[in-house]
Amino acid sequence: MATTTAQATPELTGIPLLGSLLDLKNDSLGTFLKARRDHGDVVRITAGPPGARAVVHCVFSAEGAQQVLAGDAANFRKENAFYQEIRESFGNGLLTSQDGDYLRQRRLVQPLFTRRSVETYASAVATEVTRLTDGWRERGEETVDVVHEMTGLALRAVARILFGTDVEAAVGIVERCFPVLGAYVSRRGYSPRKFPRHWPTPGNRLAAAAHEELYAVCDRIIAERQAAGAGSEGRDLLTLLVAAGGDEHGAEGRGFDAAELREQVLVFLLAGHETTATSLAFSLHLLARHPEAQKRVHEELDRVLAGRTPTAADLDALPYLTQVLKEAMRLFPAAPAIGRRAVEATEIGGYAIPAGADVIVSPWVTHRHPRYWDDPERFDPDRFTPEAEAARPRYAWFPFGGGPRACIGQHFSMLESVIALAMILRDHELEAVDTHVPLGSAITLQALGPARCRLRRRNV
Repeated sequence: MATTTAQATPELTGIPLLGSLLDLKNDSLGTFLKARRDHGDVVRITAGPPGARAVVHCVFSAEGAQQVLAGDAANFRKENAFYQEIRESFGNGLLTSQDGDYLRQRRLVQPLFTRRSVETYASAVATEVTRLTDGWRERGEETVDVVHEMTGLALRAVARILFGTDVEAAVGIVERCFPVLGAYVSRRGYSPRKFPRHWPTPGNRLAAAAHEELYAVCDRIIAERQAAGAGSEGRDLLTLLVAAGGDEHGAEGRGFDAAELREQVLVFLLAGHETTATSLAFSLHLLARHPEAQKRVHEELDRVLAGRTPTAADLDALPYLTQVLKEAMRLFPAAPAIGRRAVEATEIGGYAIPAGADVIVSPWVTHRHPRYWDDPERFDPDRFTPEAEAARPRYAWFPFGGGPRACIGQHFSMLESVIALAMILRDHELEAVDTHVPLGSAITLQALGPARCRLRRRNV
């Protein structure tokens, strides 16, 4: 709780009338960095005209992030405007649900995301990586945009794990609809004023059409799984979700109904492909820009794999590749800002946070905080040796969030990413064509330009 000795939070200076609205709209990542550099670890940012002004309290220290996400998690809820927009577009799945709904959903889904369960998905990832790299070879690809390629790979991998043999039916629709809905959610989530969704504006109509198409394909595939019944031999994640519940599972002794299944599927598609795609793309691009690190990866892969396809059992034997992935996730966290709303007045780092305040913790900023990272913009996978990790605060690095609402899919994301990187780098050397990739932020971190790399086939 806030005390009488708590200081007023310093404010980032904006422009008259609009505050920091234009800065946040044009470069939210740079604005957050400037706020920490100029004002410290807890900063108030106002945006918008009088009468429609948004105020957020940004928390940039590892200790503050831990308080918001873990220590005082019950006081910081997913009740802000941004999460409400995600709920209305993608449903009330694990990402956005709260209280009893969240606890019941998590209880039903958790067994499908244990380490042992996740390891069974490795073959589906390998299938999609093989499909991708075979396509490169057949087309004689010499240069690829790793952002585009990894987005497609991550989508197909999570769709295969979710839908099994129905992967083709879902992928094309998700590719069309998710960018439309993602941009719509981001635009409305950050807008101080917005039209009701039912008004027939061009943006509303476009989003409604994408929403309808996405829901229709999910509902069709779910209905087919439910019709197949408990005797179905399918092992895709949707079949397991349909089977989840029953008398022995979950609060109220029931599993997911059709609408709840659709909401879980959509959240898994949303959270499971854009985030992993970002980590994969920037891992490859960073290695393409740093040949010495790439050489160390190749040496590790040659020693451990000797040309074979990696499995889940190989992950512990690939520590340097894992360090590369973690360093890429430090520099390019897929969720650069994480929002919450304070229920009661409290204090963070000696500063007063009022009841009802919107609060943001930012992996983008904390991952660059000079208190925890020497020369923070430098790419250095050795930051993630076991000894180096143990010497830092727990929340100096938190790409998967933390606390009771930490990402349920983090083990899967790490497994998918290491296997995909290992297979691609086992067979290829990469050289960066684009050395700078412009960035923006929507629901997740966005590459606003290509990250092209030149491919050379390795003889191993």
